[in-house]
Amino acid sequence: MKKDSCSSCGKSKANLECGLCHEPICKACTHFLDDGQFSFLAKIPAELAHNTYCEACFNETVASALTNYEQKMEQAKEILVFEKSQAKETRLIKRDQDLVNVNDCLDYDQAVLRLAFFAVMANCNAIIDVDLKSKKVRDGSYQSSTWSGTGRPAMVQADQLVKDRSIRDNPN
Repeated sequence: MKKDSCSSCGKSKANLECGLCHEPICKACTHFLDDGQFSFLAKIPAELAHNTYCEACFNETVASALTNYEQKMEQAKEILVFEKSQAKETRLIKRDQDLVNVNDCLDYDQAVLRLAFFAVMANCNAIIDVDLKSKKVRDGSYQSSTWSGTGRPAMVQADQLVKDRSIRDNPN
């Protein structure tokens, strides 16, 4: 890449390049994205796969996608999660969505959050029949675990949930 003047501010030290329009930009005018910024998406669009953006490209394409992604992440944190062993609570919930899979997550919470994100992307408010398994991974003398599993996105209304009547019968 040849060194030109910045397309945003006109400085002569433009040593970076916009990922979309390939215009030279300086470090001060560059919007950087982390490598795993959109990691929960099943397929990252090509325009969001770059690390550096100029002001115009960032505002035009990336800013709206980033705020949408962050809103969906916040919704995923508030989703209802029912494990496979909770069949009594979920027996009245319709299972019309396909199972979603997660593979090679670093911990249990990240695997549940990924399943919940997929449920939000399917416009559902719960993930049911969650079945997660850990697998030991050894690297020399170092050992860690990865989590994989499945879950089913579902739309749950409050009247479909079975209430726990043991508290009413015996509050103490």
